[in-house]
Amino acid sequence: MASGGEQKVVLITGCSSGIGLRIAVLLARDEQKRYHVIATMRDLRKKDRLVEAAGDTYGKTLTLLSLDVCSDESVRQCIDSVKDRHIDILINNAGVGLLGPVESISMDEMKRVFETNFFGTVRMIKEVMPDMKKRRSGHIIVMSSVMGLQGVVFNDVYTASKFAIEGFCESMAVQLLKFNVKLSLIEPGPVHTEVETKMMEEGAKMEYPGADADTVRYFKDVYIPSSIDIFEALGQTPEDIAKCTKKVIESSRPRFRNLTNSLYTPIVAMKYADETGGLSVHTFYNLLFNFGSLMHITMSILKCLTCSCLRRRTISPD
Repeated sequence: MASGGEQKVVLITGCSSGIGLRIAVLLARDEQKRYHVIATMRDLRKKDRLVEAAGDTYGKTLTLLSLDVCSDESVRQCIDSVKDRHIDILINNAGVGLLGPVESISMDEMKRVFETNFFGTVRMIKEVMPDMKKRRSGHIIVMSSVMGLQGVVFNDVYTASKFAIEGFCESMAVQLLKFNVKLSLIEPGPVHTEVETKMMEEGAKMEYPGADADTVRYFKDVYIPSSIDIFEALGQTPEDIAKCTKKVIESSRPRFRNLTNSLYTPIVAMKYADETGGLSVHTFYNLLFNFGSLMHITMSILKCLTCSCLRRRTISPD
């Protein structure tokens, strides 16, 4: 609880759908009413789904503000509109995806991903961090990804943006600790959202100028079907990620890194088991190009590998 038994002020970016929406609603519906949620989105015309999901919490424990994380002015105005600019918990959720052969992706598209996923998060942290440091209190949550720990083929630019934010946060956490400000990364694997579904569907239909025929064929005929299998076997829901995030917020000693899916711990462990990097690169190569037709069996084996000791390294929604 905040000092004096007051509600903690929680500001969340990217709340028009998916994970951000579910975190906002879950915290606003907290039975003990411990949170005042400021749900933000770039375009308030997309608020209807959030307002409906929030129900009778809207206007009470949940309020709505316009915020574009890619704009210095928008970020400043949003925080200025909060009483005393006081944010107890900042949840950086706004993000965009990008999928496909890198030869066909323009530099402007790549910059757009970094502007939202990396610089948008940094912009938010810069705006709220001084007050948190001054108060010697606060918690910054960053929605990262398992792709911030392990590169994934045909997700090159998105993965790079998540690696960047992981490195930034790993560095920043050391400084913030001195000011009693906590920083936590949430690292989901596949999550069933409309954005992900749309990207997969569009990816299978699009043309990819600049990419050679073999690469396009590997992307459309090998990668996309394998990804669908992975989503079906390992995918979590936005509600799952919201529950994990709430657990991290309410922990007396929150972890810095929080994998939400225990089925991914062997993949991450494999990377750090071989400092040369060869093990993970060749394993992913074989999974994609040599064993693609056996993906269902591979997923079953992965589930068997996930023993209780690995589950303890994750934050579970249950």
